[in-house]
Amino acid sequence: MIIEKDIIIIGAGPIGIACALECKKRHWNYVVIEKGALTNSLFNYPRNMTFFSTSEKLEIDDIPFISNNPKPNRDEALEYYRRVATSNKLHINLYETVLAIKKEDERFSISTSKSNYISKKVIICTGFYDIPKLLDIPGEHLPKVTHYYKEAHNYALQNVVVIGASNSAVDAALEIWRKGGHVTMVVRGENIGERVKYWVRPDIVNRIEEGSIKAYFNSEVKKIDEHAVDIQTPDGLITLDNDYVVALTGYLPNFEILKHSGITISEDDRKIPTYNPETMESNIKGLYLAGVICGGNETHKWFIENSRIHAKMIANHIGKSTN
Repeated sequence: MIIEKDIIIIGAGPIGIACALECKKRHWNYVVIEKGALTNSLFNYPRNMTFFSTSEKLEIDDIPFISNNPKPNRDEALEYYRRVATSNKLHINLYETVLAIKKEDERFSISTSKSNYISKKVIICTGFYDIPKLLDIPGEHLPKVTHYYKEAHNYALQNVVVIGASNSAVDAALEIWRKGGHVTMVVRGENIGERVKYWVRPDIVNRIEEGSIKAYFNSEVKKIDEHAVDIQTPDGLITLDNDYVVALTGYLPNFEILKHSGITISEDDRKIPTYNPETMESNIKGLYLAGVICGGNETHKWFIENSRIHAKMIANHIGKSTN
């Protein structure tokens, strides 16, 4: 059976929810398709993660986000977006993976792991948290290696290497150290990342300076074994005893879904998809992009705070084109 819709929204993160709200207000026949849980990227964030933004900057459609703290945490964000979705009775299909998007004449055919759809318009807002940047080194696929960090308890009393110097790596290093883990950071650059949250950066710098957390800068992990890691440092190759590796080296958007749908992507390292910044329509008429996916590999460019407006921009353009 083929399901017909006016609009298919791919991705049920905050921006996908914002797009659904715009569709509902205009009485369009839509559905959101999400391969994981509601706000799947936020769900996979560390349990104790605190946002850089304040709650009002994470709000969508002027629906108040009340937080107990100046900056909300992961659980508060999950509760907020869940309430927005459920109280507004948004049409969202979870745990359904989009397999292909193909434009045929003036409509799109979308096949998923559960159904087949036809729609007039498609909005892709899939984020970037599902595909980690791999190190491509021996031992990376050992069970002791993870590219996601959830909580610190299981790392207590263990020798843990944290790779990276972004917010996620710094948060993991500090929390694991405070829960009794023996933490070593391996950083390709010469210092902790400049975009690390301003209230956290002094903490990690001080822990490194006092020797509580060991850090190797201008260094790279070259090999991971069952009980050790090899690190190339400015002073040469060293081997450390090791129980776990937390490789928080960043994540990539799903470029394949863009390419297969016909969206062109810049050939430089940024891999920016083609879209009109005034309407968010891609080079494929009727196919729109919203949120982090618009930044390609520049995953720090778009986030909830500054891409909330994409939903209204897209809805306004669709509305004009259908009048």
